[in-house]
Amino acid sequence: MEKKKVRYAIIGIGKMGSTHARKLLKGIDKNALLTAVCDISEERKAWAKNTLSGVRFFDDYKDLLVQKDVDAVIVATPHYLHPVIAKEALIAGKHVLIEKPAGVYTKAIRELNELAASLPEQVFGIMYNQRTNPLYKKAKEIIESGQMGQIKRINWIITNWYRPQAYYDQGGWRGTWSGEGGGVLINQCPHQIDLFQWLGGMPERVRGFTHAGVRRRINVENDVTFYTEYANGASGVFVTSTHDYPGTNRLEISGDGGRLVIEQHLLSEKLTFNKLGVSETEFNLNNTKFMPLIPSKTIRKRTGTLTNAVRLGIVGQHANIIRNFSRAILFKEPLVAPGADGIRGLMLSNAVHLSGWLGGKELTLPIDEELFIAELEKRIGEEAAQSGANA
Repeated sequence: MEKKKVRYAIIGIGKMGSTHARKLLKGIDKNALLTAVCDISEERKAWAKNTLSGVRFFDDYKDLLVQKDVDAVIVATPHYLHPVIAKEALIAGKHVLIEKPAGVYTKAIRELNELAASLPEQVFGIMYNQRTNPLYKKAKEIIESGQMGQIKRINWIITNWYRPQAYYDQGGWRGTWSGEGGGVLINQCPHQIDLFQWLGGMPERVRGFTHAGVRRRINVENDVTFYTEYANGASGVFVTSTHDYPGTNRLEISGDGGRLVIEQHLLSEKLTFNKLGVSETEFNLNNTKFMPLIPSKTIRKRTGTLTNAVRLGIVGQHANIIRNFSRAILFKEPLVAPGADGIRGLMLSNAVHLSGWLGGKELTLPIDEELFIAELEKRIGEEAAQSGANA
């Protein structure tokens, strides 16, 4: 008897959805089969017909959701539709894996999470594939082991998201509030914002500075700095942009027990952990020297050229999330990225957006969700009026 496999459907076969479809069809997950895909685009329909042999195509996801040979759905549509389709898929009895971000605003994700929690037999995950990166996994292990001690500070400079004007000119939805619901915070950075809180925890207060259309003809933010404060007195700074070149990707976490740094270059990444022989707090209590050195040892970990070529080829990490999701369905394996976690990074990015819209006002989490939606709708309205004037 053939081993049971998870029968997948993908809703939305644009850039990411088509990548998932090709990899599933090639057998990247021994526990999975691709049985159906869905898209509203005639171009994508033609692509599916020519590329995905034996896979059924649907124009309407509602028709797909009633199919009995679909166990699980990957939602890879534009951002606003993620929670809408995910809820309908859950109601239809499907397991659901959504692409990042979980959505555009937390109110919709809170409702999605409540529905998913009421259906515990159905697996609900999110494509936070960066959680499978061996360096971030190592950082999580170090922090949770207690070696870092209490975290004091977390800083991330991630400005290597270079996007020229030609990138935004590809489609009318890019660089718009109505199409994407934001810019670098909602499009390029959801993985890093997730890791920021996954490693450093959720802050209590946020202050954000967002700048829209810096050196680009777009309506949304492409240059952001935000500051965070935590219950234990720790602080954080996050800097990102899409107009710097070549840009920087450096995460630094300081704790009572040492310092952890992850740096990424084009085809190499490295983690450096300077582990103190004694905590800074304890050393300070007993030290009598004016300018001392605290004894420490250095632990290093690297991912090499081949590993990162695979990562940049959008193969390894996404496949790892899908494999984990399949095993969760079949064998009850814990999820690397539970769908309920999607609200955390989104809560943080919503707070940064709202703070920036309010002139850099300090906000306490959770923010006023209705105020966020009102401010977002204001920008969508201004965008529509501007488009009408330019028509």
